[in-house]
Amino acid sequence: MTTTAYLTALETHLRGTDRKLLVPYVTGGVSDDWIDYVHAAVDAGADAVEIGIPFSDPVIDGPVIQAASVRSLDRGTTPESVLRDLAAYRRDVPLIAMTYYNLVLQHGQREFARDLVASGVNGAILPDLPLEESASWEADAAAHGVATVLIAAPSTPDDRLAALCSRSTGFVYGMGVMGVTGERAAPTDSARDMARRLKAVTDKPVLIGVGVSTKENAEKVAGVADGVIIGAPVMRRVAEAGGAAGVAELIAGFRAALDRAGG
Repeated sequence: MTTTAYLTALETHLRGTDRKLLVPYVTGGVSDDWIDYVHAAVDAGADAVEIGIPFSDPVIDGPVIQAASVRSLDRGTTPESVLRDLAAYRRDVPLIAMTYYNLVLQHGQREFARDLVASGVNGAILPDLPLEESASWEADAAAHGVATVLIAAPSTPDDRLAALCSRSTGFVYGMGVMGVTGERAAPTDSARDMARRLKAVTDKPVLIGVGVSTKENAEKVAGVADGVIIGAPVMRRVAEAGGAAGVAELIAGFRAALDRAGG
């Protein structure tokens, strides 16, 4: 089992939550009132919220989230504008930034970590930054109290999985399926297998995302994992003009499903 020498604020919060964890994703800047979607998700039972900082050339985003990012970028969204908007965040569950390393590099690693904290963000996910090249970012993030959440794929070999878990802070993000984010109708064996493999080598919270699309598959996956991450269902609800009320209804349904899994 691997244990960090210290706990980030994000991990401390998640460990202190006595239920299966639910982390929805919201694309920053997708509309004038996008912070309302974040508040709605938290009020409906989210344990943290992943905030997407849109990038023009994503590697892990499927069509729904890509479309949200394009819409956001067309509105003039920048990393700076997303972080400024977060000044309006008025809840106490953690926020996690999800973006791509090019934006971090352009901003400056230390400055980016500093600005995340100043905006109330507790963690960061950089899916295109390989483990072999992430030590410098991890150090700068840790110096400012930002958790670096690393991603494990079903194809990750066991020895690399252990190293990844050892260095991930906040939680470990397991991909339920190979491929980009998106909606799948049913849970796959790979999602539950990913959770089992991660739980065998770490005592950190293990959350499964990518392909966790329905309340039913979230409940089944959470029977093994500590929780789930949902992105495409949230952003589809936003795209369908569901508004904050629609996001709240969606998250409440997932919350009830996870509570059944943890019961």
